[in-house]
Order: sequence, then C-alpha cells, then structure tokens
Amino acid sequence: MNTDKKRALINIDYTNDFVATDGALTCGEPGQAIEQRIVDITNMFVENQEFVVFAIDLHQAGDTLHPETKLFPPHNIESTPGRKLYGGLEAVYQDNKNKADVYWMDKTRYSAFAGTDLELKLRARGITELHLVGVCTDICVLHTAVDAYNKGFDLVIHQDAVASFDQEGHAWALRHFKGSLGAEIQ
Repeated sequence: MNTDKKRALINIDYTNDFVATDGALTCGEPGQAIEQRIVDITNMFVENQEFVVFAIDLHQAGDTLHPETKLFPPHNIESTPGRKLYGGLEAVYQDNKNKADVYWMDKTRYSAFAGTDLELKLRARGITELHLVGVCTDICVLHTAVDAYNKGFDLVIHQDAVASFDQEGHAWALRHFKGSLGAEIQ
C-alpha cells in the first residue's frame, strides 16, 4: 500500500438486519465472524484521524416502489433495531460519531455512491484510496467498489472483513475486485 495516498474507510451495511442471527436479511455466521476485524480496522482509521464513512442501507416501511421490494424481505427499516450497527461496531460509532472524520451516511441503493454525497465528501478531502469492509460482498460492497473504480479511486478490499449469505457470490466478488477492478486484496 502506498502510504502517500489519502485513505478513507467505508463501512458498508454492517447492521443487525444483515448480520444478527435473527436479522431480516442476515448473512449470519459469515458476517458475525468478521465483527472483530471490522471493529479493529475501524478503530485504526479513527485513531489515525482518517475519514471513516458508515454507509448504511435505509428503507421505509411499506415502500412498494423501491426495486429491492421485489427481491428481498423488508430490512434496515428506518428507526428499527435492525438498522443499528451490529455488535462492537455500534459502540465504536457511538464513541466517535461527533468527530469531524466520522460520517454516517444513509444510502437507498446497493452502491454507497448512488444518490448520495459520498463522492463530494471524498474529493473535498483529497482522498484517492478507499478501503471497503462490510456486507454483502457480492451486492453492496461490489456495487460500491464498481462505482469507486469508475470514479478513479484506488481500492483496497479487506477480505477478512467482508461477508455474504452467498459463499459462491462472495468468492466470485473477491476475484472480480482484483481481476476486473485492480483492487488490492488484504
């Protein structure tokens, strides 16, 4: 990794609904197994005063127009416990949420860039390298990575800090990050 680059960490959808055993759209044990690694990586970025983004899926109860409604059960509904960060990551966020370099961002599509101000926030800070962690590897992490690549950002995927409910999709996405997006896999 080139330490001359300005880096940011994007935590993607690591919530109760996506990770907890009783989550509405859980990846279960694979997601739970990466908890400590996500916490450690997030703490490292916070301690280094690097930009940390929590890009978290947001849905409205009863929204029949959202395209995911046809694909998945209701999940990450506004103001529900399912939308809280999973496990120890919730405490990391709560302890640091008032810091200038920690940013909570609601997203309503797979990619953290779609319909958000993420690119503006990154460009304003001169960030060129994005580190991605979270779930699901082959859905929201993948779509965020593809958009980041297309916008010219360098990518680092922490393979021990991403997970999915589809293990074949997870493995395919890791190969795709490296082979098609030029990502560094750590």
